Amino acid sequence: MSRSAPPPPGYYVPAVLFFDENEDLDEPSIKAHVLRLAQGGVTGILVQGSNGEAQHLSHDERKHAISLTRKTLDENGFNSVLVIAGTGAQSTRETKKLCADAKDAGASHVLVLTPSTWPPQMTVENILRFHRAVADSSPIPTMIYNFPVVTAGIDLDSDVIAALAEHPNIVGTKLSCGNIGKLQRVTSRFSSSEFAVFAGRTDAFLHGLNAGSAGTIAALVNILPKLHGCLYNLFQDGNIKEAMDLQGKLGHGDWAISKIGGIGGVKAVVSKHFGYGETHVRGPLKTVNPESLVEIKSYQTLADLIALEKEL
Repeated sequence: MSRSAPPPPGYYVPAVLFFDENEDLDEPSIKAHVLRLAQGGVTGILVQGSNGEAQHLSHDERKHAISLTRKTLDENGFNSVLVIAGTGAQSTRETKKLCADAKDAGASHVLVLTPSTWPPQMTVENILRFHRAVADSSPIPTMIYNFPVVTAGIDLDSDVIAALAEHPNIVGTKLSCGNIGKLQRVTSRFSSSEFAVFAGRTDAFLHGLNAGSAGTIAALVNILPKLHGCLYNLFQDGNIKEAMDLQGKLGHGDWAISKIGGIGGVKAVVSKHFGYGETHVRGPLKTVNPESLVEIKSYQTLADLIALEKEL
């Protein structure tokens, strides 16, 4: 098998998915969100990352959300914006099926969480076997998603990630663990042209770039795509002091977003400030009322950053 190509460097968004009052897909709002993100300059859109409520969707819904995203981009002239699909599941068999579905729906790459229903069974040997088996089967390149918060504390170390990076169809990783030391250990062994390492949090965006990362795939991009683009461009142009100043502001924004009610909070902020989308989530997640945001201490930090976003 020849080596597959990773996604290009840049900033990506794990997009939230909008529902109507019946918890059905709200296609007009999904399309409006995809379009605003693309207009904000994102390199790619991750459908069914942790912010996309993948575990709450049927296979048909997952496939439709991917194809709707790809179609929306293409119809509006954003053909070069990538669509990456989250395909993690609790069995190898289902993960393989989701990878095939993602290819059929128009995704270029898939992002795969490590199964976590049975943590004691997920030895290093079993983790390696799982990701390699999925990559062997997947018709498009796979990436490793390391996010201990949603995998019962399973946290892949740099040795495991480096071993998986040797596979010709495993082409990158999203590190939502926020461990810059781990990130740099991997980037020091592989170039971004063969294995792309992405920081999974905005507060690690610039620090990851300084450590050789390919960029970020971060929840805050749902709200502030243009500001993330500014930071990325400042880094690329060598304006490190200005980049550090903006990173500080975005770091406070990343902390604030963690305090406003999770996925429901992100939807509430988008609905309140950008004029589309209801805040409905699928249980057991909790809906956040946009009018209640002002009661949250951290909200003003986001409001100030949104004002900067709208000036761009």
